[in-house]
This record gives sequence, C-alpha cells and structure tokens, in this order.
Amino acid sequence: MKALNPRPLLPSRRERVLRRRAQAAFTLVELLLVLVILGILAALVLPKFTGRTEQARTTAAQTQISTFGTALDAYEVDTGSYPRGNDGLSQLIMQPSDVTNWRGPYLKSDIPLDPWGHPYVYEFPGKVNPSGYDIRSMGPDGQAGTNDDIINARISSR
Repeated sequence: MKALNPRPLLPSRRERVLRRRAQAAFTLVELLLVLVILGILAALVLPKFTGRTEQARTTAAQTQISTFGTALDAYEVDTGSYPRGNDGLSQLIMQPSDVTNWRGPYLKSDIPLDPWGHPYVYEFPGKVNPSGYDIRSMGPDGQAGTNDDIINARISSR
C-alpha cells in the first residue's frame, strides 16, 4: 500500500504566478532586437520626410509670391503703375495717399512672412526684371542674393 501524499500534485499558487511571469516577460535579446528593427526603419524613413519639409516651404513661398503677383497686376491695372518704394506690398492693403483709382485692398489679409520667418522683399523697378517688379523670398539662409533665394522672375520662367 502506498502512503497518501499530503501535498497535491498541482503546483501551488505562488509557483503558478512565477511561471506565468516567466512566460509572459520579454527577454533582453527580444527587446534589443525590436530596438534594432525600429532604428533601421527610422534610418530609412526619416530622411525621406526631412527633404519634403524644405520642398514644401519652397512651394509655399512660390505660391505666396504668385499671389502677390496677381494682386500687384490688379493694382497696376487700377492705378496705372506698380507700387513704388520698399513698402510696395503694404500698398496692396492700405491705400497710399498719393495714388488715385486705388480699388483695394488687393489682398484679403496682411502681408505674411515667408515660410522661414523673413519678410518678402519687393523692388520696383526690379533688378532681375527691370521692366517690372521683383518679389523675393530670401530662402532658408535669410540672406539676399544667394542661390536659395526664390524670385518671381524665376518662378514664371519655369
């Protein structure tokens, strides 16, 4: 005859909890593998998005310059000439005291800054377009006369 074992064959509650924790946890190798995979994905994806940001800013500046061009052309039709002076863009919103036949405002809102936070530069007569005007965004570097400038004459020639 066998003696009865006072302990049942089932594991105790504490043993069951410890086993569940051991089975449910991730190992260090698994965590490192996930981090490596995420790092590889970030290295592949992030460069594609960073280039798009500058492209979007350039497109926004070109669009805004084109909008200024349309407003300046309407101003010229009404008054007979383009605005003179460095404040020419502000004349699209507020009537100058020495201009007749002004039928503005020619823009719905104030003159915005370019996408890099710099003011647009207006010149009449223009240096690039001597028979008309130049509107320039100084681009990402904020310096006038550099290769990254966005000028209305270059936009319309594309």
